Amino acid sequence: MTVAACLFGVPGSTLNLGVGALRAATIGAFLSREPDARMTVFDDGWGERPGTAYVHGRPVPIILSGARHSRRYHKPESYVNMRVSAALGGLGNSGVSAIDGADVVLDVSGGDSFSDIYGEHRFRTVAWPKKLALLRKRKLVLLPQTYGPFKIPRIRAEATGLARGAAMAWARDPDSYAALKELLGADFDPRRHREGVDVAFGLEPRAPEGAAFDQLSAWFSAADGPVMGINVSGLMSRAEGIAQFRLAGDGGRVARQICERVLDEPDTRVIIVPHVLAAGGTDDDTATSEALRADLATKYGDRIAITPRGLDPHQTKWVISRTAWFCGMRMHATIAALSSAVPAAILAYSLKARGVFATVGQERHVADARTLGDDELLDTLWKSWSNRSAAAAELAERVPVAVRRAGEQMDEIVALAREGAA
Repeated sequence: MTVAACLFGVPGSTLNLGVGALRAATIGAFLSREPDARMTVFDDGWGERPGTAYVHGRPVPIILSGARHSRRYHKPESYVNMRVSAALGGLGNSGVSAIDGADVVLDVSGGDSFSDIYGEHRFRTVAWPKKLALLRKRKLVLLPQTYGPFKIPRIRAEATGLARGAAMAWARDPDSYAALKELLGADFDPRRHREGVDVAFGLEPRAPEGAAFDQLSAWFSAADGPVMGINVSGLMSRAEGIAQFRLAGDGGRVARQICERVLDEPDTRVIIVPHVLAAGGTDDDTATSEALRADLATKYGDRIAITPRGLDPHQTKWVISRTAWFCGMRMHATIAALSSAVPAAILAYSLKARGVFATVGQERHVADARTLGDDELLDTLWKSWSNRSAAAAELAERVPVAVRRAGEQMDEIVALAREGAA
């Protein structure tokens, strides 16, 4: 019997390459084990549409279905509409039908949004799919993700109930696993509540095509010296982001300083890798990245480059995998590096970074912008760059273990789906 699965928690994946990496890695891992599975991916589009994912570098068909935390309650994509339709037997709502027909409902909460740190609206957006899956008595699997922090007691209580109802709940690192244990309390069950790794550790890199491949290949092969990669978060580089996360350090200023310090060494080059591509939005990396490139190019010329527009998560990982050291502000930009055994450091704005880096023994490369000022942040990054050879040796041993764990956890998830289809 054909296995059917739904995937929630990956909206905006074309604009946020981190969310895109979660989506692509999950679909690829699942369909490589169940090639004939019916996979419905809920996104922020409208209606049900055909889509495409990549498995072992080849395009495969999937189904896209819109789902939104929207006040346009008359729209079938609205979670409220789906909730009412479900209570009344479905009413022809295609999203509810996909859930009802699923052997397993997978939910990744954008990796770190099962929390109130980003506000209640974001929490509601990730809570709705879990509620619907449990309402329709489907097997809900919380894919490896961060749990919390929760500052609002009623939201914490709601999150506890959702995690308790899941058939499986996976944490993506040791810190997240401890948080999951604390969240569940006496309801913690080690058979269902598991420590895993971020699914993006299993994301396959894929070379870009056409002009993008020619441009990148020519730049990488133009010189033999080490290439530093850097991802600059638009939000962490703006006053509103610094205020929102109560940062002690200015990520944008430190990013420029580490680039200059590396480029002042002989034979070095830097490539900037935007990871959130929401042009004009407060969270956009594009404008900040372009400004950094233009500023540095006045002194360093073509030793500074930026990735071309239009790369997907697979192709972006291919770029990052070719660097000698990577500095990121976006979690999944650094996961692309670590999972490629590329030494990396992160300018962090939350607790989640330390746990994920600890997955491969690299927590000393976390520069916490909440507690460290500019000089201390720069010092941490410089030490990471200077000691990249030692980190590379560690990653050569640890990364294969993490990638294998990513595969093993998907084996268990697919096995659960097969039980539902039997």
